[in-house]
Amino acid sequence: MTTTTGRSGRRRRLAALAVVAITVWPLSSGEALADDPPGTTSTSPPPAIDPNSPGLMLPDGATLAPAKVLDIKQIVEEEGGEQRREDTNVDVTFALQAEVLFPKDSAKLSPAATTRIRAIAAEVRTQGSGRVRVFGFTDNLGSYEHGLKLSKERAVAVQQVLARELDPGTSYDIRGYSEDYPIADNRTEEGRKKNRRVEISFPRTTAGPPAAP
Repeated sequence: MTTTTGRSGRRRRLAALAVVAITVWPLSSGEALADDPPGTTSTSPPPAIDPNSPGLMLPDGATLAPAKVLDIKQIVEEEGGEQRREDTNVDVTFALQAEVLFPKDSAKLSPAATTRIRAIAAEVRTQGSGRVRVFGFTDNLGSYEHGLKLSKERAVAVQQVLARELDPGTSYDIRGYSEDYPIADNRTEEGRKKNRRVEISFPRTTAGPPAAP
């Protein structure tokens, strides 16, 4: 083996190390590189699929699951979050923040609150619902027991307005949940404000949620 010395020999060795082998694989028809611009791929029709192929058939004894209608949920919230409406295929739920209904730590309704509740009662009549759920919730400030009492009293106050507006045969489910079932983070005042609420929900009798406004 001959060893090349000197500056010219070092240049030859460095040049040999700099050689990189590049293998170019041809693309199949219709295949494009990841950085190809849109519209540069082949417009050839996709390959035909044999519907009788064994790989596309169910195994012996297997059956398809029953058809299921997915529940569609639509939520509309006022800009300040004071009132939120949630529609599904099954029911309608209104969530009213406590600040728009009651003074702080009180279950006495304000005049503005009565107007809001009457508007919800009108929607209950439109749906023709005979059963209404009224649930009260608080944040996590104060004792849990105090929250249970306050949330139930607030739910009762809202139900009493509904009862004056709805058919006497309407049934009600009234509950107070204190700080249970928060919908926002209780570590911030913004979150606690959302959690202090009364929810009014009732079954739908019309098909599907309404169109977005």
